Amino acid sequence: MTTSLKKNRKKRGHVSAGHGRIGKHRKHPGGRGNAGGMHHHRILFDKYHPGYFGKVGMRY
Repeated sequence: MTTSLKKNRKKRGHVSAGHGRIGKHRKHPGGRGNAGGMHHHRILFDKYHPGYFGKVGMRY
């Protein structure tokens, strides 16, 4: 059974290959991993991971 046409091949000749000319397909636009937890990802961390930052209890 042959594989169906890959999107990559289908998009040949189309300038930005489905990733848009203006908001380009960049590698890590928000930084890697948990970057920006205290900055540009603050809302996400506060909403879904309350208590992620800060100290509590006895840590040695």
